[in-house]
Amino acid sequence: MPDSLTRAVRWDTVVGALLLALLLSFGCVDGFGNALNLSFLLGNTLPIALIALPMTLLVVAGEIDLSVASTAGLSGAVLGRLWNEGLAIETIIPLCLLLGLACGLLNGLLVTRLGLPSLAVTIGTLAAYRGIAQIVLGSDAVTDFPARYLDFASGRVGGSFLPQAFLPFLALLALAVVVLHATPFGRSLFAVGASEEAARFAGIRVKRTKLALFACSGFMSALTGVFWALHYASARYDNATGLELSVVAAVLLGGIDFDGGRGTLGGALAGVFLLGALQNVMSLVNVSAQSQTVVTGVLLVVSVLGPRAARQIGGVRRSV
Repeated sequence: MPDSLTRAVRWDTVVGALLLALLLSFGCVDGFGNALNLSFLLGNTLPIALIALPMTLLVVAGEIDLSVASTAGLSGAVLGRLWNEGLAIETIIPLCLLLGLACGLLNGLLVTRLGLPSLAVTIGTLAAYRGIAQIVLGSDAVTDFPARYLDFASGRVGGSFLPQAFLPFLALLALAVVVLHATPFGRSLFAVGASEEAARFAGIRVKRTKLALFACSGFMSALTGVFWALHYASARYDNATGLELSVVAAVLLGGIDFDGGRGTLGGALAGVFLLGALQNVMSLVNVSAQSQTVVTGVLLVVSVLGPRAARQIGGVRRSV
């Protein structure tokens, strides 16, 4: 079978083509194509996109982190509490990022040192981190952050639709692409996801690699929590609730194999913005939040089944 035909049935290629087709068709939805709405779309999708970067690396390596939204919520709660205590925000933000790093390291140590499954561990810390966030901030909502930070988190570049915060994300995306697809470390993640035992025999430090990935996930989740609080000008303990479902759905929708060892960051990014565009259009046509959750759940199921079906089709064609 020709290489071009093989690429054509790759799931991430299908998702990229579907994203392009949907963006073109969404142009007929009233208000979708104006600069303000496109700015809202990108700004609201950025939290998913930020966490999707380390989540992609984790899933490629055969692990998952379901505590990301709770870590983001805890980071936002600490941001609000320390701001109320009178600390400078330039001091608070690094502390929040270090807290996220510690949360990620805890997840990683439980998985790598005790041999516990990451799914079970991060379900537990999902509840624990959210509970700590509620203890830290209670039911308060902190909104009086410095204007320059609020403007950066929600403002646009000049008169364009591009959010200011999107530019640092592009730098992080470029770094993640290079790490995953152009370094020995990235190749080791695919090896670990494909066969952990074989990777260990090949000299890869599997436990250390996974620990680094969980630490990165916690750090990026905390960064997302800070961005969320500033973007929406509100620090609450329940910030980002349910975000983990959107992140996992988007990453798997982009063709990252849940069993590990397969996928591309390009596919994951296409899945992120496909989900973000769908949510944006559903909001424009007044689809209820509950119905949007149903759609996300359906996409999560499709994202698990779709890549497997695409690989089976490819396997059948190669055998012909």
